[in-house]
Amino acid sequence: MDRLKILVVDDESRMRKLVKDFLVKNNYDVLEAADGSEALDIFFRQKGIALIILDVMMPKMDGWQVCREIRAYSKVPIIMLTAKGDERDELQGFQLGVDEYISKPFSPKILVARVEAILRRTSQMNGDEVIEAGGISLNKAAHIVMIGDEKVDLSYKEFELLAYFMENKGIALSREKILNHVWNYDYFGDARTIDTHVKKLRSKMGEKGELIKTIWGMGYKFEGDQA
Repeated sequence: MDRLKILVVDDESRMRKLVKDFLVKNNYDVLEAADGSEALDIFFRQKGIALIILDVMMPKMDGWQVCREIRAYSKVPIIMLTAKGDERDELQGFQLGVDEYISKPFSPKILVARVEAILRRTSQMNGDEVIEAGGISLNKAAHIVMIGDEKVDLSYKEFELLAYFMENKGIALSREKILNHVWNYDYFGDARTIDTHVKKLRSKMGEKGELIKTIWGMGYKFEGDQA
């Protein structure tokens, strides 16, 4: 199987090298761009780029403008990197169609885990729409969840929530992140909305509900290694 291509865009060569080294170690092909203009040239010239890691603050053309240009033509997954921790920046990113948003400094291992989770979610690592983990089979196209031979009847949001958990197996997810991805950025809810849906989801999953672990003070994590 060919290695997936990832475009890393950052004006700091040290940062590009750090990210590239970790991605190459995890069997990805990495293309590099030092500014937004170069990033667009590479993106439209190269075929089959599976994901873009894009810095916000860059010369010539910033990450927001690059994102707008790419989104006019493509739904390729985009992870934005920024030194800012401003919530308004994060909301702007999601409004532009950013898939993930990571503030510097960050752990390269966490970045790789996010890359893998996004690629699983966009089904670019495997051609089908079925996710399997912990004895649970979730068919995104048919909107069906099976535990063993039993079909589990879930509401739309319960289904989306379980899909997000399974796509991010083993990764601790904050309530804010869950709200952004399952309820979308424009939902002005609170943690109780998630907790209520998780409680119902666990109940419908029976014993398998125990695979959804509570991370106290933060959110939840799906542990899918059990049979």
